[in-house]
Amino acid sequence: MSKKTWAALLAVAALATAPGAQAAWPERPVTMVVPFPPGGPTDLVARVLAKQLTGQLGQTVVVENKGGANGNIGMQFAASAKPDGYTVLYNTSSIALSPNLYRQLAFDPVKDFAPVSSTAVIPLVLLAHPSVPAQDVRGFVDYARGKPGKLSYGSAGAGNVTHLGAFLLLHSLGIEATHVPYRGSAPAMTDLVGGQVQFMTNTLNDSLGFVREGKLRALAITSSQRSPQLPDVPTVAETVAPGFEMGAWQGVVVPAGTPAPVISKLNAEIRRALASPEMLKQLKAQGAQPLGSTPQEYGDYIKSEIKRWGEVVKAANVQLN
Repeated sequence: MSKKTWAALLAVAALATAPGAQAAWPERPVTMVVPFPPGGPTDLVARVLAKQLTGQLGQTVVVENKGGANGNIGMQFAASAKPDGYTVLYNTSSIALSPNLYRQLAFDPVKDFAPVSSTAVIPLVLLAHPSVPAQDVRGFVDYARGKPGKLSYGSAGAGNVTHLGAFLLLHSLGIEATHVPYRGSAPAMTDLVGGQVQFMTNTLNDSLGFVREGKLRALAITSSQRSPQLPDVPTVAETVAPGFEMGAWQGVVVPAGTPAPVISKLNAEIRRALASPEMLKQLKAQGAQPLGSTPQEYGDYIKSEIKRWGEVVKAANVQLN
């Protein structure tokens, strides 16, 4: 073998073993942190995505639930993880709510994370217990206005999107009602079904079973268009509040400092997953709408939502420690 050939081989070997050289990603399992308990509306979508990515990447994407404090515990955990692409955060709109709700956070949602892609948005649905005499959303508005402060509504927690979504809707309609926060959507829905609270705005995928079983009445959807899952349920915008639109959006971010090539590949694989027939089928079954974006687009969206929800939180006079 010639001296030139030996020199070329040695150069390649040195480059491959040089400090900071990037190996092909992923070479081992990836942890997807979900900052909410198992079985909840966020966890349901995250697991569908993790399964799809596992097949595409050839490495297992393991879902690790770290719930608590409106998602802050899981977000803090992910923010402090090594930025090597092996810890990703499946985030929700809580990443935009927390900086407005909490006086002190152990992480900065903009500085401590690098955006990867939006994934899906799940509409909220206005639900009422059967004891509420209103059969439609217009009747509900009239009924609630006639009982200022006497009706109560549940939520998955103070400052959660299910709380602020309801507040925003009630505020726009001039309705006064008492908020009852719970530790998660499951206990809130249990009390709503039991009649301890009279209504709630909850994510569609977490509500479909109760509506189909006749345990709760779906009055309106908060998305701009009706849901194929509940085609007979009108939108808020087409009935009582023109222009009203909101949903529980989700996406993926990674710890700041994660290598750009890893972010680029993860973005491409997420968008590929969201376009797959199997994932589209699963999302449709849950009433979730697929999104997908560039990292830049998702980062800009998070910043705009931080600003938007800051105004809502201020109007709701919510401050958490």
